[in-house]
Amino acid sequence: MSNTQQRIADLVKNNDILLFMKGNASFPMCGFSGRAIQILKACGVDPKTIATVNVLEDQEIRQGIKEFSNWPTIPQLYLHGEFIGGSDIMMEMYESGELQQLLAAKA
Repeated sequence: MSNTQQRIADLVKNNDILLFMKGNASFPMCGFSGRAIQILKACGVDPKTIATVNVLEDQEIRQGIKEFSNWPTIPQLYLHGEFIGGSDIMMEMYESGELQQLLAAKA
């Protein structure tokens, strides 16, 4: 496992709610990242409890996370070490109530 992949694995393992995104929870820097934060807020998650990784600040992480998850786009949400998906998946799960259940079960 490369150093970058190990860094990503450690981040995923050590944060209950982790979002790899462009920007941060206070200042998303793309529409999809902003949507991901809004979905989590709508589920009742305090933005201060969301660990975020700004992929714009680290090109190795930006590329490495796509390989780590085998998912081509950012943002990427992880809950308790499990890859959930990007903003489209999050929206589908939110609309069905599945994301709220998952967050409540892991709280």
